[in-house]
Amino acid sequence: MGSIPVVDLGDYRVGSSRARSGFLEAVCAGLREFGFIVVEGHSIDSELIRRVGCHFESFFRLPEERKRECSGVAGGQRGFTAFGVEHAKGISQPDLKEFFHVGQDDGAGPGYPANVWPAQLPELRADALLLFRALEACAKQLLEAVAEGLALPREAFASLLEAGNSVLRALHYPPVGQAEHAGGLRAAAHEDIDLLTLLCGASEPGLEIRAPDGRSGWLPVEVAPGQIVVDSGDMLSRLTNGVLPATTHRVVNPLGAANVARYSLPFFAHPRPECDLTVLPRFVSAERPCRHAPIDARSYLAERLREIGLCS
Repeated sequence: MGSIPVVDLGDYRVGSSRARSGFLEAVCAGLREFGFIVVEGHSIDSELIRRVGCHFESFFRLPEERKRECSGVAGGQRGFTAFGVEHAKGISQPDLKEFFHVGQDDGAGPGYPANVWPAQLPELRADALLLFRALEACAKQLLEAVAEGLALPREAFASLLEAGNSVLRALHYPPVGQAEHAGGLRAAAHEDIDLLTLLCGASEPGLEIRAPDGRSGWLPVEVAPGQIVVDSGDMLSRLTNGVLPATTHRVVNPLGAANVARYSLPFFAHPRPECDLTVLPRFVSAERPCRHAPIDARSYLAERLREIGLCS
């Protein structure tokens, strides 16, 4: 079994024809085999990521009642979701985390809720929205590359993100008390719901993916400073009829001296609610019959949010 491939987005943006072809091949091969790749050369400002991480660390240190002033948006789509609310699909034990969601600015888009901002951190809004836009642009470029690598029109997936229902999530995993070790994980085994997830700003290790051979247990995901972890979600897996899998992953509990808080900033690239997630004909054959019934992004997201305890 190999390791998750590391690719340089600069090869796609400004590289030679040979470098660009190699990038397309590596991205699609990595997502086919692992459901994950590691991306560098993405041009997202590391100082911006650091600032946004610091802002949210300050938010999570606020008293609980101040944090809860930013909660209450339906389905946890914006603002604060408290510790112990979300759980993985099919698992009743809640994850050992709390988080904050940022979406399209000022509720822009078809029926999106407005963002919620903590009054105590006025500087958070501008930086969080800058990072949202930078990650959104990066996700579009990666989806263009995925489409090209699969011999589809370049905009086949990226166009779904125009005014999409994407969210930037700031995650806080507190140190794990002994009582939680027996039953809960920081994030139990799950697959992401979206098209692509871009993970930056992880302050501590702990992310693991299920080994692609199905027999070797879990594979730790290790990244160097400045790299972004990217994985394909259920929506992209549906569109490609499983050619690009949504790989099961988790965040394990720290032990001993490593039992400190963990923060991270995943960006979940979601399509507009009306987008059709019907399997593309390109990926249906006698050898690979259609695995999924037609559904739109709005209905699929609502179904999945119910499954993980974020809405009823």
